[in-house]
Amino acid sequence: MTKITGDESDEELIMRIRDGESDITDHIMNKYKDMVRTKAASMYILGADRDDLIQEGMIGLFKAIRDYDAGRDASFRTFADLCVSRQMYTAIQASNRKKHAPLNSYISLYAKMDGHEENMEFSLDQVLEATIDRDPESMLIDKENTRDIEDFIENKLSGFEQAVLELHMTGMGYVEIAKVLGKDEKSTDNALWRLKNKIRKYINKNSDV
Repeated sequence: MTKITGDESDEELIMRIRDGESDITDHIMNKYKDMVRTKAASMYILGADRDDLIQEGMIGLFKAIRDYDAGRDASFRTFADLCVSRQMYTAIQASNRKKHAPLNSYISLYAKMDGHEENMEFSLDQVLEATIDRDPESMLIDKENTRDIEDFIENKLSGFEQAVLELHMTGMGYVEIAKVLGKDEKSTDNALWRLKNKIRKYINKNSDV
């Protein structure tokens, strides 16, 4: 049985695996399983099965252990987080079950509302709330508006913008999104601001009708 003192860094343990102590892999997999579960909980809103996401995340973690290069990559923790996120998102795309139904509860958009500064951040339901009264009939309009926005996203945002939006819905910032999608940070940040602006304009245009 391989002895692990607890004082060794992940990077040192990876080196021991490279030297043939393969059973250390189980130790690292167990160490990071809670990170995988937390990541699966955030990705769950994209419509995938949570257990399937955990399984995919553990596959991503195994790949991180296999592929980590201390001379090329950042810390193992950072590299593992990226591999797990990428594995989960690839699985979600492959399942072809991408849905925007949780949008109203999760996505945060920059939108100007009366009496507020333009760059304050509001959730989509707050933006809609500012345009209508909150009686039962208006609540129905609220739901219809949300469905219209979901259709707008499907038809008017580019594939890249939709991917950025989906990952943003899980709480990722543009830096992490860029890494998961294999894009540069500048183009990802631009896409995030562009899609927010498109949706904001759509909301404002339709609220004036």
